[in-house]
Amino acid sequence: MNESPLASFLLPEGYRRPPVVAVLNEARVAGEARRWATAAVSGLRERRRTPYVAGAQQRDLDPVLLVPGFLAGDLTLRLMAGALRGQGMRTYRSHILANVGCTLDAAELIEQRLEVIAAKRGSRVQLVGHSLGGMLARGIAVRRPDLVAGIVTMGSPMMAPAAHHRALTASLGGVIALSKLGVPRTMTGDCVGGPCARQSFEESRAPLPEGVEFTAIYSRRDGIVDWRACIDPEATAQVEVRTSHVGMAVDPSVISAVSEALVRHRAAREEAQSWVATA
Repeated sequence: MNESPLASFLLPEGYRRPPVVAVLNEARVAGEARRWATAAVSGLRERRRTPYVAGAQQRDLDPVLLVPGFLAGDLTLRLMAGALRGQGMRTYRSHILANVGCTLDAAELIEQRLEVIAAKRGSRVQLVGHSLGGMLARGIAVRRPDLVAGIVTMGSPMMAPAAHHRALTASLGGVIALSKLGVPRTMTGDCVGGPCARQSFEESRAPLPEGVEFTAIYSRRDGIVDWRACIDPEATAQVEVRTSHVGMAVDPSVISAVSEALVRHRAAREEAQSWVATA
């Protein structure tokens, strides 16, 4: 058996890989997608029955940037983005077609997007990240609190990035093999076992700056990562859902949890600003 390319520090004591059979939980994604479709149809009918003026949504909420997980791209979060826009939020894509490149390069790309969005909207941005996307968001929030107002992670194993299913490790090995063959913009061994991995890991566990709200969403039914690794003690809220790992991107209950978190983050910041103003 080939030796794992993952550095040992990515799997701290107290965490473990999900058992091999746990991946069967991911079959739930079909039902979770159906629930989204049912909710979407119901919402469309409701909007058609609602007069335009009465149905108008407020647009003064924070802009929201969505970041996909490993092997995924912006398309995987399209349904969630549409649902959030339907609630009056302004959503933006990360411009990641497939999240298979160096994590530091991906973080730099997201920072550049944040700078553009913040300048356009005149405010800090909230980040919503799925799996690896959440870990990227966590690290960026540490470095750039001037750009990030809050983060919501979904199934992101910040506490132990290597606490994932062996099938995912095999996928990582495949991506690294492609980089050795000269395929550009793919992860190298350093990204998961060297200084690059160390920097990303340390940033994703560093204390968050004051004023950055954080909600961590996790599921005990997650068949890809150890759900315990998704519970970050730095989070201001930890929300449990009952979905698969992949299904977090489409399940209506998760979309509702994300929406509520974004609104709660904004309210907490406004309350803090009000308190300072009256102190």
